Amino acid sequence: MSEKAPGAYRTIGELSEETGVARHILRYWETRFPQLRPLTRAGRRRYYRPDDVALVRRINALLGSEGYTIRGVQTLLASEAKRVATCDADAVAAVRSALVAALAADHD
Repeated sequence: MSEKAPGAYRTIGELSEETGVARHILRYWETRFPQLRPLTRAGRRRYYRPDDVALVRRINALLGSEGYTIRGVQTLLASEAKRVATCDADAVAAVRSALVAALAADHD
């Protein structure tokens, strides 16, 4: 098989071969990790984006070599998502405050 570009989408077979994770395990992980959502096309064919590929590699490492359980990985990913959402909300609030201050300075 020829090497795909890093940003190319992968089929479930390609991802399975590349990561060593069986296809049925990848399908199972899709039911357990809401963050893992490949695109599906006609015939329900799955296409994994680069972010999905990175997530599969991470889940595989956490489960395989770092000793996490499925529940542990779910908790870890959920807490990271919550932290990112909080950081994003803080960033939006900071930008909004800066814009309000800039507009107020223009009218003074």
